[in-house]
Amino acid sequence: MKKAKQNETKPKADLEQVEKPVAKKIKKNEANPAEEYQMVDTMLTADFYKVDVVELAQKLIGKIIVRQLPQGEVRAIIVETEAYKAPEDKACHAYNNKKTDRTKYFWQDGGHLYVYSIYGNNYCLNITAATKDDPEAVLIRAVQPLSFDIIKEIRKTKSPKLQDLSNGPGKCGGCLLLDKSHNGLNLCDQKSGMYLIDNTKQYEIGVSARINIDYAEEWKDKPWRFYIKNNSFVSKG
Repeated sequence: MKKAKQNETKPKADLEQVEKPVAKKIKKNEANPAEEYQMVDTMLTADFYKVDVVELAQKLIGKIIVRQLPQGEVRAIIVETEAYKAPEDKACHAYNNKKTDRTKYFWQDGGHLYVYSIYGNNYCLNITAATKDDPEAVLIRAVQPLSFDIIKEIRKTKSPKLQDLSNGPGKCGGCLLLDKSHNGLNLCDQKSGMYLIDNTKQYEIGVSARINIDYAEEWKDKPWRFYIKNNSFVSKG
């Protein structure tokens, strides 16, 4: 009589465990090898974004951007944000409910993109908060890539520092290949080519006034900038 092969069929419990998607992964980053992150590979839903913009700016710290590009998938941790809240905020493009072809993208439900250009072909990524009746958005000032090959190919920077790939608002848009055509993109639609997933690692978050908005008078001192302390990808200033 032939002996039955061991492990020829797996118990039902084992099969169920194999078939379930992996909820968390713990990896180390190439540029910050001591820094771990815990990735939950499920897209954040619309409810995540439908909060006051200052709250969203804090909640976005540590979350992971997933961007589908022709070159492949890019993932990056959000390490620095700033909140902009119209109509009162004099630093906000939609201050005093100013609605133009550029600023109309503020009036979207939370979780959509507002993209604008600075210094020519540098594009800044903003994520709307609250509802379409609230012209509020979070500027993504810096991200930390989780892999670098594709971003190095895209950015083609001469700097030897990996941090210079994405340590500023214009650089973020550049490494994610964003431009004004992405205005209105829905981060809650996985088919849009860009969405956010959770990262359950707890970070020490720093708070400061926003950067380079001296024109905003009394609003320039609002403590609406948030960042991961001691992260080398946080922008200068």
